[in-house]
Amino acid sequence: MSFEKKVVWITGASSGIGEALAYALYRRGAHLILSSRRSDELEQVKNNCGEGGADIKVLPLDLAETETLEGKASEVLQHFGRVDYLFNNGGISQRSLAMETKMEVIRKIMEVNFFGTVALTKTVLPSMIERQSGQIIVTSSVMGKFGTQLRSAYAASKHALHGWFDSLRLEIEDDNIGITIVCPGYVKTKVTINALKADGSKHMKMGKGQEEGMEPEEFVEELLPKVLRGEEEVYIGGKEIYGVYLKRWAPKLLKRLLKTTDTT
Repeated sequence: MSFEKKVVWITGASSGIGEALAYALYRRGAHLILSSRRSDELEQVKNNCGEGGADIKVLPLDLAETETLEGKASEVLQHFGRVDYLFNNGGISQRSLAMETKMEVIRKIMEVNFFGTVALTKTVLPSMIERQSGQIIVTSSVMGKFGTQLRSAYAASKHALHGWFDSLRLEIEDDNIGITIVCPGYVKTKVTINALKADGSKHMKMGKGQEEGMEPEEFVEELLPKVLRGEEEVYIGGKEIYGVYLKRWAPKLLKRLLKTTDTT
């Protein structure tokens, strides 16, 4: 199996993991749809892919504007006729105490990370079911398996993704459509810089974990073979990945560790 001549839609494609996915998949011969809110940065990613035989469509969108996503999917299907892989990678993080975070900020995080991802998936699913083929990849987080300080809404949005997509997987299993939920640990991206504070402003600081984390390119090279194998849940990162197992087998120990961990 390979990505050659497959149609791949990537959200959050203007930076970080999404950008690294674009380059890696283009090298593998995939046709790409690149989406995020920033059209100029998407065009730069497209240009960085270089000249080749694969088609690249730049399609700006805002996951918070769920009412626009059906029209975006129609554009994709008119252009390519299908979507083989949907990488739901767009999202936003948080750095604020739960009690201090405004409700509109909590709603925005849920709107982008959960409702936007669900809405976009629902626009693509009918064509996948009709073709009896496709795979949906969801970028969650280790925060989808346990929570830490300063990330209450972010962790909630990622937990919600697991519940919804685990249920969906069972419902569409007979339609030959796979779902892979990806749980990254620390990856060196701008996620903490763009994270929302209690009032909705940007954090504008690189977190220690992200600074010391995996390079996006390394992360993607580890991820893509697992996607091709159809793995249902994937954990990639450093020692923070062990928190997933501690949550299940030693939750009190995990709690003690998290109380003393730098989560900024």
